Order: sequence, then structure tokens, then C-alpha cells
Amino acid sequence: MTQPGTMTPMSRQMQDCVEACMSCHSLCEETMSSCLQMGGQAQMQIMRALMDCSETTRMCADMMMRRSPMSAEMCALCAQACDMCAEACTAMPDDPQMMRCAESCRRCAEMCRTMAGATM
Repeated sequence: MTQPGTMTPMSRQMQDCVEACMSCHSLCEETMSSCLQMGGQAQMQIMRALMDCSETTRMCADMMMRRSPMSAEMCALCAQACDMCAEACTAMPDDPQMMRCAESCRRCAEMCRTMAGATM
């Protein structure tokens, strides 16, 4: 039994999802920096997807950590943002940074979809 004022510990599944979100957030930020160095108009769609994914994954992790009652809905939205970002990154298959980011996004999307269906 938990004492008043203490939260129930996060499940392993939720901890893993938070870690996947934070890892994805970091990789999106690094990839944005890489994208900016490349320049060019073609990167604008990728940049938007990276920005959306970066912000969504950070917010999703924050909401899970504070046990927000909206966590499941946020996880579903985060999975969507991650899917879109992974797809955008695969437009540059020869860029190792983009491929690392796409893989991180796919992993995060999968974990968030699982959490969206779980009882938080």
C-alpha cells in the first residue's frame, strides 16, 4: 500500500516507453541540427516532421511520468507523430543520421501504441 502523497511506481512497460520517447526526442533534435546544416528546400517537410515528433515525444514522456489521465491519448498521438517522422526520414535512405532517427521513431511508435491500449 502506498502512503498518501506517493505515486505508484511506473510499470516496466511504462518506463521503457518513457525511455523510448526520450531517446527519440534526442535523436530528432540531433537530426534537426544535421538537417539544418544540409540546407535546401526539400528538407522542410522532414524538418516539420522532426519538430512535431521531438515535441510530442517529450510531452508524452512528461505526461507518463506525472501519470496524467490523458497519457493514453497522448501515447496514441505520439505514435502517429513518430510514424510520420520515420516516414519523412526514410526519404533520405543514404543518410545514416536519418536512418537512426527513423528507427528510433519506429521503436517509439510501437511502444506508444502498446501504452495507448494499456491501462495507465
